[in-house]
Amino acid sequence: MPAVLRVAGLPVPRTVRWLLMTACGLELETRAIAPGSRFFGRGVRIGRGSFVNTGCLFDSWAPVTIGANCAVGPGVMFITSTHRLGPHEQRALDIEAAPIVIGDGCWIGAGAIILPGVTVGAGAVIAAGAVVTGDCEPDRLYGGVPARPLRTLGD
Repeated sequence: MPAVLRVAGLPVPRTVRWLLMTACGLELETRAIAPGSRFFGRGVRIGRGSFVNTGCLFDSWAPVTIGANCAVGPGVMFITSTHRLGPHEQRALDIEAAPIVIGDGCWIGAGAIILPGVTVGAGAVIAAGAVVTGDCEPDRLYGGVPARPLRTLGD
């Protein structure tokens, strides 16, 4: 059964959703974007063979790049922005943004949060619910809050 999005109660097939998203400026080399994901900004590029599950959030104040053959679980958040810390009268000052890069072949587990400026190396796995605050080396499993390396992955 093809994935569909409902607009005004009418189903919208995957190909039509892809056309609408690319017309809005997203660079999508895949059509495997499940319904229910939200894109805030145009700076999103998703490589060939990648899959984005339902309910993902792309806060793209800065670019978000997902490589080829990646799997993104449901409810993953790609957060590229934060606020400059201010005094006690107003802690959240100006918005600061930094890009997120996910290398080829990565698996980002359900509900993971990837924060500004993070690069996830090719072939890495981010466990469900992890909060990634710093760069991740290729071919390693990361998990926890904040995420830390758990083990090296082999073939």
